[in-house]
Amino acid sequence: MEDLDHRILTALRAWGADPRVARATRALSWSGEHAALWIAAGALGAAADRARRGTWVRAAALTAGAHLAGMGVKRVVRRPRPAHTDPLVRTAGRHSFPSCHAASAAAAALAYGPLGARAVPPLAAAMCLSRLVAGVHHPSDVVAGAALGALTARLGARWMTGTRTPPAGAPHRPDRVRVFRGPGEGHR
Repeated sequence: MEDLDHRILTALRAWGADPRVARATRALSWSGEHAALWIAAGALGAAADRARRGTWVRAAALTAGAHLAGMGVKRVVRRPRPAHTDPLVRTAGRHSFPSCHAASAAAAALAYGPLGARAVPPLAAAMCLSRLVAGVHHPSDVVAGAALGALTARLGARWMTGTRTPPAGAPHRPDRVRVFRGPGEGHR
């Protein structure tokens, strides 16, 4: 696995030799630091879509949560960043597993995509790829980060939309209870 990581990273890092690719990579890296781009997208969505403001805010919280979860795993795993490439960007820390940029990007794609933010999923994919072009993550770091972000978004999906689920074993109860009042009184 390490050899495959090494070969993929070396090939993708070579794309960064193109000045246009390097600029885009740096911009994505900077904007994705601490999930800033995704949190800003959630704030913008909340401001523009008043009817679903709460959903946008919760989606932004899930995205930030994915980033924080990645930071927690990083502190435990402590995998060093790739040493065989010259990175295009500076990093906030020296550990690479998982990629927090990828975690927040995947969470944003799953959280904001259903809200109509069609640009987010392809931008999230570009963010994940940029971590490899920048030479600051092993491919397995990015895959693990994206999986962590997706898991975070999936686990929080019901909370994000405000849907409540009854505790395990609780009887099913419809949203409206119909009560028979007697002859002529109908149902409520």
